[in-house]
Amino acid sequence: MFSPLEKVGIICLSVVGFQILRSIFKVVYNHVLGPIMGINVDFSKVGSWAVVTGSTDGVGKAYAEALASKGLNIVLISRSMSKLEAVGQAIEEKYKVRTKLIAADFTEGATVYQKIEKDLFGLEIGVLINNVGMSYPYPEYFIDMPNRLGVYQDIIQCNIFSVTNMCLLVLPQMVERGKGVIVNVSSSSALFPSPLLTVYAATKAYVDKFSTDLAIEYAKKGIIVQCILPGYVATKMSKIRRSTWMAPSAPKYVKSAMLSVGIEERTTGYFPHKLMVDGVHLMQSISPRVAIWVILRTMENIRRRATRKNITQ
Repeated sequence: MFSPLEKVGIICLSVVGFQILRSIFKVVYNHVLGPIMGINVDFSKVGSWAVVTGSTDGVGKAYAEALASKGLNIVLISRSMSKLEAVGQAIEEKYKVRTKLIAADFTEGATVYQKIEKDLFGLEIGVLINNVGMSYPYPEYFIDMPNRLGVYQDIIQCNIFSVTNMCLLVLPQMVERGKGVIVNVSSSSALFPSPLLTVYAATKAYVDKFSTDLAIEYAKKGIIVQCILPGYVATKMSKIRRSTWMAPSAPKYVKSAMLSVGIEERTTGYFPHKLMVDGVHLMQSISPRVAIWVILRTMENIRRRATRKNITQ
């Protein structure tokens, strides 16, 4: 017979063991079993067109190419028409699909969405990738950012208003047809303290919260809303030139993230990024002060290198 204290210990160990097994099964299901079983979305069945914002570089371009490879026609939205033409031509030649090009600067405010709405009229849009976004030129203290009013205004317009307004434009027809996929690109910086990227991280936290609640609202209408919260990806925006296991190329990241659509509504999209986020959360749970100290020192070192580089140029 066990003593009362031993019984309590057994119960506690059982609960801990169950939670560990549950976490392991969730990871295996999300990243292995779910995709193998085909539970993730068949993008070719939700509509004939996909809209991708920020689609001429990095993650946006990779999404456009990946969706085109599944037979979807692609609406490319970005600021530079010359880049749009180059990407559009390459996609049409390689994947034999149609493209539509919309030059739009998402920092301009409400007027840009009137143009986009007009250009999207009549298209059966099954997928929306809200990828366009802006970050700081380099990590900086809030009031020390050069041209801070302009920089922060542009970041808020581009990161918050674009996601909100593009959903407003595309959701009505998805609801009418009873199917559609929206992928909103947030950032892992929304998941833990991000000093020296304060405004950027705050806008990405908005994307995360907005996506979570929108997914609940429209799940019964047949709409999938996913928020991805990536860590570093080797793109121009991150200023990482060479891909690594922890900072993959944009095509590698998108290939992984697309497998999770229909399985996870909120995900880093890439298993090594999940490990990174879990590691930060573990460090925070053990010692919040140490975690903040490490993060702050890391950002200050990046800021110092960027400042030194700007001075020498």
